[in-house]
Amino acid sequence: MFSLVGLLLVLAIVGLLFKRQTAPVAHPPQAAGAQHNAATPSTPALPTPPTGTPQQQVDQVKKALDQAVQSRPMPDNL
Repeated sequence: MFSLVGLLLVLAIVGLLFKRQTAPVAHPPQAAGAQHNAATPSTPALPTPPTGTPQQQVDQVKKALDQAVQSRPMPDNL
């Protein structure tokens, strides 16, 4: 009897955690016309999604990967 109740309790907790993890993140709305100043932390720029034909998209992704690899030098101790 207790094992069934315990199992249901664990499943409820896991379901609740799963629901919270998969829920979309709500961003606080910004005031209209608000400008970013030096006091607000800046978020890193997200890469723009590839556009165009599939071949152009492949070329854009390759170019972005090449730039990312070149911008991060490998450590000497590897």
